[in-house]
Amino acid sequence: MSQNWTPPPPAGGSATVPNNLVISIVAAVVSFMFCCLPHGLISVIFATQVNKKASAGDIAGAQQAAKNAKMWAIISIIVSVLWLVISLVFGILGGIMQSIQNR
Repeated sequence: MSQNWTPPPPAGGSATVPNNLVISIVAAVVSFMFCCLPHGLISVIFATQVNKKASAGDIAGAQQAAKNAKMWAIISIIVSVLWLVISLVFGILGGIMQSIQNR
């Protein structure tokens, strides 16, 4: 009669902290391509703090830095897309107004 027993995880084990570095770098590239907003750079700065804080043992600080990096990446993408849409709308309206004036 054998039982399948797995030992519990060690008490002092390191917790995994999600690092949103990839999405923040994508956000930085997208924001710099569209309108050079600093939001992507802020996201990258927070994302680089995640591994430093996690390796120093500050798991709560690392989780907060990862959350901030993700938030600033989303803000950067949203602002960049809104800026693109507004620019396109005004460009199209300007073209329409120019064609009306040339008649």
